[in-house]
Amino acid sequence: MPSRRIAKVNRAILEAISSAILFELRDPRVKNVTILNVETTDDLKASKVRVGVRGDAKVQSLTLHGLESSRGFLQSKIAERLETRYTPILKFVLEPNWLDHLTATSQGFLEAAATAIEIEDDGTESADDETDAETPEVLEDDDDDPPTG
Repeated sequence: MPSRRIAKVNRAILEAISSAILFELRDPRVKNVTILNVETTDDLKASKVRVGVRGDAKVQSLTLHGLESSRGFLQSKIAERLETRYTPILKFVLEPNWLDHLTATSQGFLEAAATAIEIEDDGTESADDETDAETPEVLEDDDDDPPTG
């Protein structure tokens, strides 16, 4: 398991790459890309970026080639975000079964969310009871009385 610092760097790299691909990268080959994971070495000199691409093998190959071509641009965005002595050199790795990975992750998330919600015996959620008690009552104003102020 990576150290806390490396985990934070991995998260920052993932966010910087995702944002740059989504908003700034103009390469038409790079589309339908999902950044799955980033693994950075302890010396911060290299990062392995695992990506998933929707489409057939030809589209995946073109997208991976486009990512490799735009590596310098993406590394400059990472350098702006990290502000460390070294900027990791990116290596893009295509994950062939990435949809299975996402399905398993989302299934685990849904199961965790379902167990986190406490449902009472009568079938109502306990969170609803708390919000009803906090809502203020609205008093009706008689139109005959002049406003006080």
